Amino acid sequence: MSSDHQKTTGTSDPNSDLLSIVIASVDYRLAPEHRLPAAYDDAMVALHWIKDLRDDWLTNFSDFSNCFIMGESAGGNIAYHAGLRAAAVADDLLPLKIKGLVLDEPGFGGSKRTGSELRLANDSRLPTFVLDLIWELSLPMGADRDHEYCNPTAESESSNSFGKIRSLGWKVMVVGCHGDPMIDRQMELAERFEKKGVDVVAHFDVGGYHAVKLEDPEKAKQFFVILKKFVDSCTIKI
Repeated sequence: MSSDHQKTTGTSDPNSDLLSIVIASVDYRLAPEHRLPAAYDDAMVALHWIKDLRDDWLTNFSDFSNCFIMGESAGGNIAYHAGLRAAAVADDLLPLKIKGLVLDEPGFGGSKRTGSELRLANDSRLPTFVLDLIWELSLPMGADRDHEYCNPTAESESSNSFGKIRSLGWKVMVVGCHGDPMIDRQMELAERFEKKGVDVVAHFDVGGYHAVKLEDPEKAKQFFVILKKFVDSCTIKI
């Protein structure tokens, strides 16, 4: 889920032929005019809109029983929080059935610097001061980077929802690379899902940089291959 989602997954992308899917991209409200949780609210509105949609084309060519919530970068953060919310109201979303979450280089932070944030403090794409500014403009007024919207180790929102995700049988894929300042937080999130008993698929490449797939066609192709494998593993019954 991202307002720029079509740049990487639109029909013009040759890699999209690897997947037989229908994509609904959420044009969510942006900070600082609309601080979090506005984007999460918009994601949930979109899910309910799809659930209630009476469209012949979608009815004939899509499968509402095999759905995924996916996001890249900021969209990965939104997909995570929308996933927690969706899991809590799964019955209310029927006939929409979510099978899993795809968190592609999800954006997270925290007050205490991680090793990767220190190592890549002067990263040419996402230096520390830019990440800090993003959170300052996005979080609720008065909140710091340990707010649950930013820091995935915050327990208040996720504690019960992880169990719900597990009981629903959802799978979670977390994708990242070691050239991303946020890689340590992405890896930590994957570990937390796993410790809660959630079926997790993690892909963390050596090197690279945040949003490398936008500039490297080979990396983009590799992502679509692992995405197809993940989707198939959630939807194909053996």
